[in-house]
Amino acid sequence: MTLNIYQVDAFSSELFSGNPAAVVILNKWLDEQTMQKIAMENNLAETAFITPCGPDLEIRWFTPTTEVELCGHATLAAAHVLFNHEDLEGEEVTFQSNSGTLRVSKSDSYLTLDFPMDEYKPVAELPELMQVDSKHWVKGVFKGKTDLMFILSNERQVADFVPNLEIIKKLDCRGVIITAPGEKVDFVSRFFAPQSGIPEDPVTGSAHTTLTPYWAKQFKKNSLTAAQLSPRGGLLNCEIKGQRVYIGGQCKTYMKGNLYI
Repeated sequence: MTLNIYQVDAFSSELFSGNPAAVVILNKWLDEQTMQKIAMENNLAETAFITPCGPDLEIRWFTPTTEVELCGHATLAAAHVLFNHEDLEGEEVTFQSNSGTLRVSKSDSYLTLDFPMDEYKPVAELPELMQVDSKHWVKGVFKGKTDLMFILSNERQVADFVPNLEIIKKLDCRGVIITAPGEKVDFVSRFFAPQSGIPEDPVTGSAHTTLTPYWAKQFKKNSLTAAQLSPRGGLLNCEIKGQRVYIGGQCKTYMKGNLYI
């Protein structure tokens, strides 16, 4: 069996920045073990697999070690591949997923994710979590559907943060978000998920379903700009409409090839 596979840098207008994702085009689902092995072989934060599903498409995401329920950058990359390399017509693509219906619209080279907004709750007294960073830095801790979110004081603290991955790996969550107000954008963040096989994710679209409603409430506005301060970096535009979060960015194709199974 020969399959088309692409590697795309998401949330970036330039190669070698943003978050790289692999996208594999299928006619029908492979077994989970094979998809997991492909993701492990790709050794990227996420590999997206796409297959037809009625009038829409179905999408699943795998890290090198596990399947995840939602991934923003690989969904953006998948839409980029469909629009630019797989001859998909129209200005919008709809995916069915384990997190419900997801849509991606395009305007020229700009793509916008339409994702469900996360619900988060404050974490009251969990002192072991404070070992992730110096306690006086942490202004609050929240738990969303899959991630823990730590609120820090300023952008420099986020940029200088040195994670204890062994501690983070033991936390009961997909990963840890750290965030603070930004200097040139509304807010900044970083994302660590060693328990999902990702020490630090370059740009995490799905984390912004938690970040956006939090900062929208703090700043009292629904449209925000964001930057993820990983070594590769990435820029996002985020907007809340009802119970949905719209997360926009650009993509660049790095590689197209064939996968032989």
